[in-house]
Amino acid sequence: MAANPPGPDKNRAAILAELNKEKRRLIQSQSMNSPGASIPLSRPAVNKEFRDQAEQQHIAAQQKAALQHAHAHSSGFFITQDSSFGNLILPVLPRLDPE
Repeated sequence: MAANPPGPDKNRAAILAELNKEKRRLIQSQSMNSPGASIPLSRPAVNKEFRDQAEQQHIAAQQKAALQHAHAHSSGFFITQDSSFGNLILPVLPRLDPE
């Protein structure tokens, strides 16, 4: 009884089967037309770790350069510190003892 579905269900099954065939045909033709289509879009975690490490090294180099420039051209004191506002270095104000 389940092998031969009644009218509307039989029609629905035929439509779904036809859609699946068409989908497979389109996917196959697309992969043959564009050789790079089979390359996954997401990159492995290794590449992300490498990129993060390279980015950290670049930021460290920028911080060092900014700190050297600030010390050379200013009489103030500066430190490297992660800032919520994206600043590479922050000025340090000395605390004075109240007299």
